[in-house]
Amino acid sequence: MTPPSELLLYCRPGFEPDLAAEITDKASALGWPGTPDFRVEAGFVRFMVDGGEPANRLHRALPLASLVFARQSLVALAPLSLSREDRLTPILDQVEASGWSFDSVWQETPDTNDAKALAGLIKALKRPLESLLKKRGALRRKAGGRRLHLLWSEGDRVQLGMSFPGNRSELVGGIRRLRFPHAAPSRSTLKLEEAWHEFVPRDEWEARLGEGMQAADLGAAPGGWTWQLVQRGMHVYAIDNGPMDKGLMATGLVEHLREDGFVWEPPGRLDWLVCDIVDKPSRVMSMVQRWLVRRWCREAVFNLKLPMKRRWQEVADCLSRLESALAEAGVRAEVACRHLYHDREEVTVHVRLLD
Repeated sequence: MTPPSELLLYCRPGFEPDLAAEITDKASALGWPGTPDFRVEAGFVRFMVDGGEPANRLHRALPLASLVFARQSLVALAPLSLSREDRLTPILDQVEASGWSFDSVWQETPDTNDAKALAGLIKALKRPLESLLKKRGALRRKAGGRRLHLLWSEGDRVQLGMSFPGNRSELVGGIRRLRFPHAAPSRSTLKLEEAWHEFVPRDEWEARLGEGMQAADLGAAPGGWTWQLVQRGMHVYAIDNGPMDKGLMATGLVEHLREDGFVWEPPGRLDWLVCDIVDKPSRVMSMVQRWLVRRWCREAVFNLKLPMKRRWQEVADCLSRLESALAEAGVRAEVACRHLYHDREEVTVHVRLLD
């Protein structure tokens, strides 16, 4: 039995170089040098650990929640090239040789139009694949919650990976698809809703996203993010020189101030700061940093618009600056950053002050 020596990570198509740079930097910092392998627009990255070292330990040392550009993280076997006359036998043989056992099987494709065309094939293979895996003793009840993933990139090419409870996305493809609420003023509303799902445990929503709280939305117009705050019953300072949605203003929960979000200061400590201003990431980070160092809010969600190149380096520099500033000011905080499904050329940062 040969232990797997690579990780398989899903991402948004086009962001493979950024995920590859991130995983290489973070693995190297942990003493795990390796080599990324990817094709731009493929929607996934392979990371081969140098020296054939088992990848399980690196997978545990790099939790999915700590990665910015990864949607899913798997311990993986080598990709398989299949005959269209018999796709299942090589898959079954590889599973058996690995010694893996699991209690569920997910067949997935990268988030590309070409790959989505494989849905019919995946559906046709589901029952015979699961039946044969059961016969070989690999798919069974009570296997510790382990899940086998089959990532189909083409009809004759698949890669097998394993995920583990507590260190994986529980969403197919790592994608959280949300229904657009038609009452919201803009589709940007989904970014904040997804951020809450990502960063705030569902059983803490009432305590941390509760009615009667106060929030500021910097760069609010026309009100996509403000709408989410109002739906939770919060009172919102909407800071923007542009017009706000009339329906939002009619709720009585929004105070629209035609001011510059970069210089406005709140009248007192707020529960939430949210910001989706289109500007240089360093400028947005400096502004939010001021809020956090001065403890003007308890939690913050904000987006950083990314450059076209060296996006991981830009994100890493911004986060490093923030964490250094908080440490220097003696402010304890939890900081997380993710490239969410409803983000495009941006990442979403969440900060929760612990004092």
